[in-house]
Order: sequence, then C-alpha cells, then structure tokens
Amino acid sequence: MKNIEVDKIVDPILSSDGAGVKLKRSIGVEPNYFDPFLMLDEFGSNNKEDYIGGFPPHPHRGIETVTYMLEGEFEHEDSTGAKGRMKSGDVQWMKTGSGIIHSEMPAMSEGMLHGFQLWINMPAKLKMNKPDYIYIDSNKISIHKDKDKKIKVIAGKFEKADGYVKGHNIEPIYFDVELNELKEFNFNLPSTHSSFIYLINGEIEIGEQKHNKVKDSTLILLAKGENLKVRAKSNSKFLLISGKPINEEIARGGPFVMNTKAEILQAVQDYHNGTFVK
Repeated sequence: MKNIEVDKIVDPILSSDGAGVKLKRSIGVEPNYFDPFLMLDEFGSNNKEDYIGGFPPHPHRGIETVTYMLEGEFEHEDSTGAKGRMKSGDVQWMKTGSGIIHSEMPAMSEGMLHGFQLWINMPAKLKMNKPDYIYIDSNKISIHKDKDKKIKVIAGKFEKADGYVKGHNIEPIYFDVELNELKEFNFNLPSTHSSFIYLINGEIEIGEQKHNKVKDSTLILLAKGENLKVRAKSNSKFLLISGKPINEEIARGGPFVMNTKAEILQAVQDYHNGTFVK
C-alpha cells in the first residue's frame, strides 16, 4: 500500500464572520474547494469581544455544517424547531438540505471559546432533501486511548472506537487526535478519499518524505494513498478529516452551495419571498 505524504501546507488567514466573530479560515480560501469540503474555520479566543456577537439567524441550502466545540458553550436554534446548548466536546452535524435558518450564539460572556466549523458539500440528489439535525453529546463520542495517544472518533472507526455518524454518502472520517511527544499515529485511509490534517497545537511530521515545519493552527492537505503515519515532535493535538469526493460542478452564493447559478438565484429568491423554509 502507498504511503501518504504531504501535498500542501497552508497557513489559515485571519477573517471574521457572523456578527464579527474572529476566526482563522483555511479551506474556502486556500484551497477554495477540497471536494467534498467547502470550508474550514477555527474560532478561538479568551477575549469576549472576539466572539460575543456570535452568528445571528442566517440561511443555508445545499450543504452540511459540522461544528465541534473544544471549549466554551454555544446555543443553537433553527427553523426546524431544534434547540440546544453545545458544550465543550460536543458536536452539531446539520444537513441543511432544501433550506434552514439557524443561529449560533455564545452562551457565555467571558472565558475561552474554541472550536471548529466544517462545511461539507451535498450531492445534487440530496441538496433539496428535508433538513436534518444531529446533536452529539460529548459522552456519546467513542474514544480510543493508549499510552501513546487519545483519539475521539466522531465519524469513522479506529480499532474498537466507532464513530456516531454512520451511513453517510461521503463515508466521512473525523478524528480528534492527541499524540504524545515522539510517538506515532498510524492509520489506513481509503485511497479514493480527500484527506487533511489540521494541527491545533504542537509540532508533527507526516509520511516519509521531508516537508516544511508544521506547527500550530496549520492545514495540511494530504496526497492520495493508504498508509498515514504521523510523528509528534512535541505533545500535539490535531484533527484528521477525510471524505469521498462528490465530483459534481458547484455554484456558490454566500451561504448557498448548489450545482448551477440558476439554483443559487432561486435560493436567494426563495429566501426573500419567504418561501425558503419548506
């Protein structure tokens, strides 16, 4: 089987979204699209001015959003009637389908707020399906732990730890990995998948070929292959995310991602006409 090497190392750009929430954006800028992944944001600050505005009500169509909280609390509410408070370690996996209006607001006025939001494309045949909302409490997330590492398995499977998200069209893998200094993480990935690592903190080496230094808040796009080897040069924490490409044309329009410009215009019209939520 082919070893997986680093394809590209990307430093996220500083950006803001919602009502002024400061964040680091990687996928969605560089690269613009990593099929099936549309966007990856890291938000993290202990300064309330960086997050207190939150993400007031806004629409989505044609995508999935996966929010993973590392620290702090968010309150979610959407047009399906779903409500919930996300706490440290929780995951919200939302299929927006034909259209949803939702808000994510900080449920705290001070302290550290840290997490990630990933956007995943939906295939044309699913884009107009009924919206679906999955809330995964931290105590429902399977964990593998040994003397070298700790792995939270949100989607996919690592040894006996089985992810909560199953039967998904992109066959996702979503791991939160904590790797001790000078130890290795080894995993076999499907050769057909698009895969990346997002290093949260620490310093790691990937594969057998030399690459530029990778340290703290860095996106690493992985070349196709099967055997992934990650070595920690210091105690490190990273996300490993992988999914099967959809291989369809996409059209973007802010919070809407469809297959044609006409479908984007229809989404905008539906939203302004009050017919967006089915």
